[in-house]
Amino acid sequence: MRDLVRETTLTANDFMVPLFIVEGTKTKTEIPSMPDYFRFSLDLATAEAKRLYDLGVKGVLLFVKVADAEKDNTGLAALNPDGLMQRSIRAIKKAVPELVVATDVALDPFSSYGHDGIVKDDKILNDATVAVLTKMALSHAECGADIVAPSDMMDGRVLAIRQGLEKAGYVNTVIMSYSAKYASAFYGPFRDALDSAPGFGDKKTYQMDVANRKEALVEAARDVEEGADIVMVKPGMAYLDIVRDLANEIQVPIAVYQVSGEYAMLKAAAEKGWLDHDTVMLEQLMAFKRAGASIIISYHAEQALKLL
Repeated sequence: MRDLVRETTLTANDFMVPLFIVEGTKTKTEIPSMPDYFRFSLDLATAEAKRLYDLGVKGVLLFVKVADAEKDNTGLAALNPDGLMQRSIRAIKKAVPELVVATDVALDPFSSYGHDGIVKDDKILNDATVAVLTKMALSHAECGADIVAPSDMMDGRVLAIRQGLEKAGYVNTVIMSYSAKYASAFYGPFRDALDSAPGFGDKKTYQMDVANRKEALVEAARDVEEGADIVMVKPGMAYLDIVRDLANEIQVPIAVYQVSGEYAMLKAAAEKGWLDHDTVMLEQLMAFKRAGASIIISYHAEQALKLL
């Protein structure tokens, strides 16, 4: 009877899996602050993408870890046609053509300062950054990315990217905008994974104030007007009210990112025996769907699919 009248269901169609990719071959390294989650060299990442697709996963979101020697304050390495991100897109799309490949579009993995934009006098240059992000998104589309996902929170970047893609003929490339990305304390393990922590200050001048709710509606509506096909809320559990607000007001799909800190908290509590890992995990994932998310980006996705 409960199954017959259930209002919300989880399926493989709901998930997108983040993949962390590093240089090298035959490399699989566990991230210390994210138990059971790994960085993969491209050969193994390609195999992992195929395995996930065979499990029923519909999409992956790619992140690359860049060597310090390649980092600068201009994003030059992010535009390299033979860079790790570009090679990763081509390899995964060739190996698993039907898998939806989304890419992170931001400068923090490539920045010597660890910030999402170009820095001058300890300030982020919005417009100069947007120009580089547009070229970055275009390079991803040229390699076959299905979705580009600007995570930087610079003003006007969705419009610039949309215009750049249209002008180059990539009219079918989807933009999934990090529209409501909060300046959260839940990102720590992710920054360990990519070695992308800010070298000075914080990201509060461009990420959203955790106290603000109405601002999220403004940001998301602006991104949709500029050409975003999907809008995202990040982090997840502490921002379910924002997911629901956007689902009520915005007429495009809503994505939610269950971030590294949320993943690590549950892993730690389960290791202590304080929570039942699988039951709590599925409850959290159900909450995202119930709140109105169409896409759940989660490090738990594989384990959830096996349980479902």
